[in-house]
Amino acid sequence: MDKKILMVDDDTDLINIYKPVLEKAGYNIRTAYNSVDGYEAYKEFLPDVVFVDLSMEHFDSGFVLCHRIKKLPESKNSRIIIMTSAGHETGIRFSTETSEETNWIKADDYLEKPVSPRDLLQYISEKVFKNK
Repeated sequence: MDKKILMVDDDTDLINIYKPVLEKAGYNIRTAYNSVDGYEAYKEFLPDVVFVDLSMEHFDSGFVLCHRIKKLPESKNSRIIIMTSAGHETGIRFSTETSEETNWIKADDYLEKPVSPRDLLQYISEKVFKNK
């Protein structure tokens, strides 16, 4: 079964680092560089997991995208991971430790950037596709 990952981030350099590493590891990768394109790519691609940056065209674009995706019936089969450096920049920490937090941010997990490609691969294999 094809393991599909969508990465939505306005940092093209970061996507250019992650994409070939993930493809080499055997994942089917799609990318988008803003929340509007990310939403359309999600509906078309129906990935197993979506990595979403928090601040793209607006400071809350990632939150808005997560909420839009979670409203789709097909999203029950996808995990959404917010991957952002907003915590470093603002001092505000996000969490998915409680069901209230997960419900509020509409994401299944949260990763603080920077994440090395090796650590991202390990996270994906241990937390995302562990039982697949």
